[in-house]
Order: sequence, then structure tokens, then C-alpha cells
Amino acid sequence: MKPSSLSILSLTFALGLAGATLAAPSSTQLKGHELAAQASVSLAQARATALKARPGKITDQELEKEGGGSGLRYSFDITSAGKTYEVGVDAKTGKVLENGHESAGAEATEAAKEPNAKH
Repeated sequence: MKPSSLSILSLTFALGLAGATLAAPSSTQLKGHELAAQASVSLAQARATALKARPGKITDQELEKEGGGSGLRYSFDITSAGKTYEVGVDAKTGKVLENGHESAGAEATEAAKEPNAKH
């Protein structure tokens, strides 16, 4: 039996979706997960807030202690219109603390500070 063009197109589309889903961090992949007990805002709530502030695709996420707000924040890298933005959401209040373009230099500096950074 010869596969129809529609079947091949459907399979290609399904595989493409699966690949995109695997590439994006899931709500269970969180750097800093050991700090989650200190957060009043869930990861799902913080992700929704970040995407409302900066629509796009989350490519990295982290829960970290950092100055500003309550001192505990979710940090999301979001790709939108070909650029990477960092959106910070306070993990105790849910307020957006940061929503700006992240330059390649800033990304490299941030990556170098991470203990598991690959050089």
C-alpha cells in the first residue's frame, strides 16, 4: 500500500511538534529546584506571568536568589522575534521584576557564573 501525501505530511508535522516540545524546558526541569519550598508562586504561575509579559518560547528557566524584590526569583530566557529576553518573576509576590533584551555578552557572562557551565 502506497502512503498518501496527507499521511506523510501529518507524520512530518507530528514529528516536528514532538521535536519542539523536547527542545523546550518542561515545567519539571528547573535549575534551583531545591529553593522551590521557599517560593509562594508555583513554577506554572511564574511561567504564565513571564509569557504574558513577553510572549515567545521559554528556552531556559531557573529559580535563584538574586537582589531585587523578595530576593528569590524565577528567571526565564524567552526567545521572541529572533532575540533572547530575560524575564524575572518574583517567586514570593508574582510580580515581574525584569523584562529586557539579553545581549550575547550578557548571556556569556551569566553562563560563566553558573557552576555547571560548559566552557
